[in-house]
Amino acid sequence: MARIKYIYNTETCQYERVSISAWDVALNLLGFLTVALMIAIGILLVFNRYFESPKEIVLRKENEELKLHYDILDREMTDVQEMLHNLKERDDNVYRLIFEADPIPSSIRTAGAGGSNKYKDLLNKDLIQEDLIIDDFNRLDKLKRQMYIQTKSYDEIIDLALHKEEMLAAIPAIQPINNKELTRLASGFGLRIHPIYKIKKMHTGLDFSAPRGTPIYATGAGKVKKAQNSYRKTGYGNQVEIDHGFGYVTKYAHMQMITVKKGQEVKRGDLIGYVGSTGGSTAPHCHYEIIKDGKKIDPIQYIIQDVTDEEYQKLLDLASRENQSLG
Repeated sequence: MARIKYIYNTETCQYERVSISAWDVALNLLGFLTVALMIAIGILLVFNRYFESPKEIVLRKENEELKLHYDILDREMTDVQEMLHNLKERDDNVYRLIFEADPIPSSIRTAGAGGSNKYKDLLNKDLIQEDLIIDDFNRLDKLKRQMYIQTKSYDEIIDLALHKEEMLAAIPAIQPINNKELTRLASGFGLRIHPIYKIKKMHTGLDFSAPRGTPIYATGAGKVKKAQNSYRKTGYGNQVEIDHGFGYVTKYAHMQMITVKKGQEVKRGDLIGYVGSTGGSTAPHCHYEIIKDGKKIDPIQYIIQDVTDEEYQKLLDLASRENQSLG
């Protein structure tokens, strides 16, 4: 039974029955529903904020696992980069130094492997972590490229190692004449007084003074490139050139007699001729040069066999004197 409401009328001093219209009922119901809806929305927002659905729980765990794996992958790539850097340093500063090979240019080692256009398919997917993913792919591509370059470098090092014994036998490493007393080095490499013009000119080798007929020896293994007799009173006179391979050529000039011929194979210490004073020479001596990759270099740096440290220092002192060359 519906409750009946009354209201006190002050004018008639009586209670009068309240009549409720359908409109009032509708307004009351609408107000109730509005309040209920707002409460429901509030509860839903609070629930969504502080409570996860089963699906959200699964997704959150997957994201946490993916982040953990990404962090591990990132550390692994960093470790690989450091290891590759160490290999590169050892390659350039140890292995290649031992075998006298030029380091691989950094521009080749650090060259990129393509820009973001390489990952056009990924870009078209509008990934949320697009930059992160593409950055990882770039790092991996760069690592693979650097590793490939390093493996090719080691292939070259292995090939050099296989020829190491041959190279050590070929490199000029002794004095071209017998000079145990270290008294025969008359003039060194560099600016010296020319014996004829009496002005400073570049002297491109070492002069070893010795009596005519003193034996001259090959300073490293190789093949005779030139065995030339000259009757001119200028230049190198009778001379021999030996190609040792690996970019090395030695020249022996002003000889009295040559005992080898072009194309002949020689070993370090083999007799190739005798000291003389031919060409533009002013006294009997052996003019000795080393040419490396087409450039004449100071031979004193290569006299490393059959001398002690003290003896080498004495040779170095003699070669550094700015005296007059012998021709």
